[in-house]
Amino acid sequence: MEATNEAPTPVVLRVVHGRPTAEELAVVTAVLLARAAAAADARTATVLSLISRSDQAGWRRLERAGGFEGPRSWQRAAA
Repeated sequence: MEATNEAPTPVVLRVVHGRPTAEELAVVTAVLLARAAAAADARTATVLSLISRSDQAGWRRLERAGGFEGPRSWQRAAA
């Protein structure tokens, strides 16, 4: 027998009561993985909606502003 340096495989599912068949374990595993994937997709969609373009600041960059607008431009800005 050869000695291996592999770590033991972590337990992902544990049956507490009963003796499920391999098919039943496969179904439970598929359902849990589908739910986990759906939750991850929902989190991704939430993050993407938080950083969407409509949520960006509504101010403009001053270096892109036009030049002198005239002596009464403050009245137009205040209206």
